[in-house]
Amino acid sequence: MSAKRLKRQRLKKQLFTKNRLVILNEESFEEIFSLKLNLMNVFVVVTISAILIISITTYIIAFTPLREFIPGYASNKLKKDATFLAVKSDSLALEVKKNELYIQSIKKILTGDLEYAKFNKDSILNSENVDISKDELNPSKEELKLREQVALEDKYNLFEKAQSKVNLVLFPPVRGHITEKYSAKNKHFAVDIAVPKDTPIKAVANGTVVFADWTPTTGNVIIIKHRDAILSVYKHAATLTKTQGDVVRTGEVIGLAGSTGKESTGIHLHFELWKDGFTIDPSQFIDFE
Repeated sequence: MSAKRLKRQRLKKQLFTKNRLVILNEESFEEIFSLKLNLMNVFVVVTISAILIISITTYIIAFTPLREFIPGYASNKLKKDATFLAVKSDSLALEVKKNELYIQSIKKILTGDLEYAKFNKDSILNSENVDISKDELNPSKEELKLREQVALEDKYNLFEKAQSKVNLVLFPPVRGHITEKYSAKNKHFAVDIAVPKDTPIKAVANGTVVFADWTPTTGNVIIIKHRDAILSVYKHAATLTKTQGDVVRTGEVIGLAGSTGKESTGIHLHFELWKDGFTIDPSQFIDFE
């Protein structure tokens, strides 16, 4: 016990023994600066200084822009740019997917790999799949009363504005005799119209040319995209007057009729009409003769 106590006393004495730090002039030995201190004071000062330096460094790294110069830390601008690019890449991926689906539809038109959907200008319902009894068609008393009320309001409403019920009117591309009609049974998803050579082929509605080129099987082909997801296709043309990307008007000449391509059977126009990726009968909407 006495040896440990002596060591403690000796250590305590060394820690608290006062020393003087003197700075002298080397030539004249004149005292310039002196300071009384002991080991304990030195330890406390060094510890406090180290804590301050660590605190200041941590603050600079965590809360000031200087941290951007430290390897491993990203700037706020880089984070914003990364977030923006991530969102933009998602949008671009979606647009690429839409374009791929659209291109696949164009390929189906050119290769003849078509999907049939039955459309009618009067109704889009397939009557064969709808079983409605006569009792369900008879109006109730409330419906009859409502009809009379609406009829009276329409009769004496002088300020009602007339509105068109037709969203899109299609112009005949050519006038001529139909040599082969649209037939889903025979997988002829188009209308063939016989016309004289070099008969002007006209756009059926306003739109944008999405394809205009020569193909081995169907010759010169031009495809126009209209509103409401409608595509009109013109095949076997002798020449084309429009190119891809051109904007056309209703009735504007887009080519001349001819007999090009391996599948051509004479001078005629092979005309197809598409809606939402499905073929429809053009004669339901256009009078060719």
